[in-house]
Amino acid sequence: MSPLVESAARAAETPLRPLLAAVTVDLDRSVLIQVVLFSVLIVLLKPVLFDPMLRVFALREERTEGARAEARAMQERAAEILANYEKELAKIRVVAAEERDKVRSETAKLEASILEEAQQASTQILEEGRAKIAAELQGIRAELEKQSGALANDIARQVLGREVSQ
Repeated sequence: MSPLVESAARAAETPLRPLLAAVTVDLDRSVLIQVVLFSVLIVLLKPVLFDPMLRVFALREERTEGARAEARAMQERAAEILANYEKELAKIRVVAAEERDKVRSETAKLEASILEEAQQASTQILEEGRAKIAAELQGIRAELEKQSGALANDIARQVLGREVSQ
């Protein structure tokens, strides 16, 4: 009879033992056969199954790491592009602020110039008006002086009720 069958028969005849004592190992020819079979399978399956599987796993890991490295590089590049964009945007804002201030300054100068021209024009009109009034006043005074003698005679004649000689 084979050792496995004998072992199974003995196990069936013996009452249940406690769980810890239930495991028994028989050191006979079957252990040697199993070790030889295991060794032969390892030697045969290693180049056929295990090495290709390990290569597939290594290649997969390599690709995964490559993809991760590429993703990190892309993220770094995106961060760099974003930083450059922000820097350029800040420069543009500064230039826009300077241009806005320049336009405001030019507008203020233009406004001051227009106000000055308007003030000069109004001053000129005022002076011309004053000169015209002064000229008219001078003319009226000269006219009154010419007519003052005749007016005085008329007033005296009316007050006195008779002709007055000069």
